[in-house]
Amino acid sequence: MKELLKINYEAEQPTVSARDLHEQLHIDTPFKKWIDRMCEYGFENEKDFWTKKSESTGGRPSTEYMLAIDMAKQICMIQRSPEGKQIRQYFIDLEKAWNTPEQVMARALKLADKTIDTLKEDNKKLVEENEKMKPKAIFADAVSTSQTSILVGDLAKLLRQNGVDIGQKRLFEYLRNHGYLIKRKGSDWNMPTQKSMNMGLFEIKESTHIDGNGCNIVTRTPKATGKAQIYFVNKFVGGMSDDDNGV
Repeated sequence: MKELLKINYEAEQPTVSARDLHEQLHIDTPFKKWIDRMCEYGFENEKDFWTKKSESTGGRPSTEYMLAIDMAKQICMIQRSPEGKQIRQYFIDLEKAWNTPEQVMARALKLADKTIDTLKEDNKKLVEENEKMKPKAIFADAVSTSQTSILVGDLAKLLRQNGVDIGQKRLFEYLRNHGYLIKRKGSDWNMPTQKSMNMGLFEIKESTHIDGNGCNIVTRTPKATGKAQIYFVNKFVGGMSDDDNGV
């Protein structure tokens, strides 16, 4: 089929430029006056035609009109000219081709691809937002258990709840090897280092009991403070380095 007019298929329905139609119909009336008169036949903006501002060759802004094919066909009938009859039939033939099962399926597939691309983009944004929110979520989980000091074993459980594969024994070893707890053997073994005490990460819980010989025995146990719970959850899950916060 010979192309009489360029058809725009980018919108939801095919459209044609009113200026191109005006030219092909060989209308003597100036375009602005002609299109205003055509629109007076009951056509609705944003339904039968669409307008946009553009720069003309003289630098002054002009209004461009994109017409729905139905409106363009009716305009062709109004002209009552051979050109109008020919172009109207051209539009009719195009509509027949537009509505064939193959074309309907092609448009459906195109719409599906567009929807998939939109969903992929939305999913990408959700993943990015989730990554941004992760530190806040980690912080919130830690805060929920940070009101009181807890044993190192309970701190290991808290870390496991946040996805860290570590137990009490491995956590004690980590804390000793990274300068949070005293590493040397003796009465101070596993007690907080001065640095971690200064940071407010640990406190020492002292308790007494009487042994089988009737002697008072004092025991000291390191406990992770609320600050430590937040600190170590963010450190293990959030990737904080060993040099952060002075350690």
